[in-house]
Amino acid sequence: MSYKFHQFQVVGRGLLTESDENPKIYRMKLWATNEVRAKSKFWYYLRKLKKVKKSNGQMLAINEIFEKNPTTIKNYGIWLRYQSRTGYHNMYKEYRDTTLNGAVEQMYTEMASRHRVRHHCIQVIKTATIPAKLCKRESTKQFHNSKIKFPLVFKKVRPPTRKLKTTYKASRPNLFV
Repeated sequence: MSYKFHQFQVVGRGLLTESDENPKIYRMKLWATNEVRAKSKFWYYLRKLKKVKKSNGQMLAINEIFEKNPTTIKNYGIWLRYQSRTGYHNMYKEYRDTTLNGAVEQMYTEMASRHRVRHHCIQVIKTATIPAKLCKRESTKQFHNSKIKFPLVFKKVRPPTRKLKTTYKASRPNLFV
């Protein structure tokens, strides 16, 4: 599965000056569609948080972070801040997915549908893998049952042999067998 948003680790610092010959190095993990946008987001946050601009700063490294075990399902908690039409709001959301990128993708689509928030108005503060006993939301807790069953809603009745297969039937099929 390819995701629209990828997790990047971006490392940068302010330029060397006479007054500061050893500037502090800043590392950020953020989600973006590509490396260029990840760099842009890094400088946006660094400018707001630490007063280091792109014009007097330098990028040290940018790496994409991949999931260590993308085949098992996990519970993810996402703390975020978003800008609505009325102001800024903090929020905590929980998702079940195989990767953190998948959970973040779910968050972006849910925020767009439920709150009409565009992805550039959302700031992901923190993400974590949550154990089952610490999950808060009922939407994630309902899947923690080990004996969970899903009904087979649409069962297509197939002919026993190829000779009995026809394109058109005289009677409507009974799907609830």
